[in-house]
Amino acid sequence: MKINVLSSTSASRRRRLLGPSVLAFALMQLGALGAASVQAATAEPVVASAATLKADTFGPLKHVNAGLLSVAYAEVGPADGPVVILLHGWPYDIHSYSEVAPLLAAKGYRVLIPYARGYGDTHFLSDKTVRNGQPAALASDVIDFMDALKIKKAVLGGYDWGARSADIVAALWPERVEALVAVSGYLIGNQAAGKNPLPPKAELQWWYQFYFATERGQAGYEKNRHDFAKLIWELASPKWRFDDATFDRSAAALDNPDHVAITIFNYRWRLGMVQGEPQYEALEQQLAKAPVITVPTITMEGDANGAPHPAAEDYAKRFTGKYEYRLISGGIGHNLPQEDPQAFAKAVIDADNL
Repeated sequence: MKINVLSSTSASRRRRLLGPSVLAFALMQLGALGAASVQAATAEPVVASAATLKADTFGPLKHVNAGLLSVAYAEVGPADGPVVILLHGWPYDIHSYSEVAPLLAAKGYRVLIPYARGYGDTHFLSDKTVRNGQPAALASDVIDFMDALKIKKAVLGGYDWGARSADIVAALWPERVEALVAVSGYLIGNQAAGKNPLPPKAELQWWYQFYFATERGQAGYEKNRHDFAKLIWELASPKWRFDDATFDRSAAALDNPDHVAITIFNYRWRLGMVQGEPQYEALEQQLAKAPVITVPTITMEGDANGAPHPAAEDYAKRFTGKYEYRLISGGIGHNLPQEDPQAFAKAVIDADNL
């Protein structure tokens, strides 16, 4: 693994390395891992298994009523450890962090991985609630989740939609964020910016956004959501050789009854085709100003990311606190936590120590 750091700040504090007993606790929570994974999690520096986990390694999920949702989430690590909340993207799920979680738990972190609205066993508490996929709503879900679990402050990590939510929380509620790890950097946008046309090659990458703008697209995604998701995985991570078991495990989360509605709302909102709900308008107005992020941050990018993403040099100025950028080589695509879990876990630990 090669890491390129564009700007860095030396770590001011280091977490005490914890022994094998904490690792054993984490692995018991996750379920049986292969010997290679155990060896990887105990190694220093952090090293992950090359083998892909095939089973549902998180075991029984926990549930908590948080804001508008009953949130299903995985929890790994000691209950009294510093909290890390990991947020997944579209069209993926919490299993993007199957190998990241035990690595962090082995360092003493309490790792929480919630299913976003419209995924897995996360459900709305009321049938009358708008199935809203706008960014401010998804980010507000994170704050509600933290409040429900009485978590005052956490390290946030994410990619794709999860990175956007983490960015928004860090920008609007910095007092709740210990540190941030965001794949593809600064992903805060707004409807006005979404109206600006891009160069043709860039527009081509957003083909699914325009597809979802049509009724045919909505019907097509409803009918073919698993095949659609697999295509996105292949395009976004062209060098990642995931197997059917790995995909099927995550694709099951897309069978949530609200998944299609939230996905369509999200992409149509970006194009200004639907309006958000009034309770989020003040937040969206703040986000439209592209607020800076002041918390300690590491942004990351895979060298083979096939999904639309901004250039690091274009967003670096949006991070005004302690900051590093890391380019992860080796054919790493869009789902960086699952494709290179050791790099992502190391970034979380390092960001917490900036």
